[in-house]
Amino acid sequence: MASSKLQLPVDDSVLLLVTHSNLSTFAADIRVSQQTTVEALKDKLWRKTGTAVASMRLQLRDDTGAKIADLDDDAAPLAAYGPYNGYRIHVLDLDPSSLTSGGWLEDTSLVDKYKMSDEAYDKLHTNFRKFKEKMAPKNSTSEDKEQSEKHMEELCSKIKVGDRCEVEPGAKRGTVKFVGRAEALGRGFWVGVQYDEPLGKHDGMVKGIRFFECPQGHGAIVRPEKVKIV
Repeated sequence: MASSKLQLPVDDSVLLLVTHSNLSTFAADIRVSQQTTVEALKDKLWRKTGTAVASMRLQLRDDTGAKIADLDDDAAPLAAYGPYNGYRIHVLDLDPSSLTSGGWLEDTSLVDKYKMSDEAYDKLHTNFRKFKEKMAPKNSTSEDKEQSEKHMEELCSKIKVGDRCEVEPGAKRGTVKFVGRAEALGRGFWVGVQYDEPLGKHDGMVKGIRFFECPQGHGAIVRPEKVKIV
C-alpha cells in the first residue's frame, strides 16, 4: 500500500524595509512572499504610503541603499529580482501633484497653527497644564528612583546571557547578549538583544561603547521590563 506524506508549504517570504522618495522620515518593515507579483506588491504599498499604483515605480536596494534593480515588470514575481532579508523596497512617486509631495505630510512648519496666549490658556476651566500639575507626584524623591532601580535589578536577575527572548512592542524574537548597567544610556539596568531578523538599530555598539557583538541591524538595548524569556 503506497504511503503518502504531508507536504508542508515552504516559507519563501522575505522581510524588507520600505522607504519613499517624498517621505524622508517614513520607513516600515513588510514581510512578503517572493511569489508576490510586482503589481500586487504595489497594491500593498499604496495602502502603506498613499502613492497611487499608477504613479508608483519601485526599486530594489540592498541593505546599504545601493540600487539592485528597477522592478519594472508588473507581472514578474518578486523572486525574479533576488531579494534578501534586510533589502529595501524604495517607492518613487512620479506624480508631481501627489499628496506626498512638497513635504505636506511631514513638515509641520508648512501648516498654519493657532496660537493661544498663556493668559487665555490659564483661564480655561481645564487644560493639560492643570491636569499635569494635578497628576504630578507630590514627593518625587531619590527613594522613588532607588526603588525603580531595585525593580529593574530584580527583573535582570531572571535574565541571563544566552536566553531566548521576545522584546515588546512587536514580540521581536532574539537572544540575550548583555545584562547589566549601561551608564552611557541612562541610570539603571539594561538588556542587550540580538534579534533573529534585522529589526535592530546597531551591531551591539552604542555611543562608541561595545556592549556585545552581532550583525549590523540586529542589535538592540532595552529596559528589562520589555524582555520576556521564552
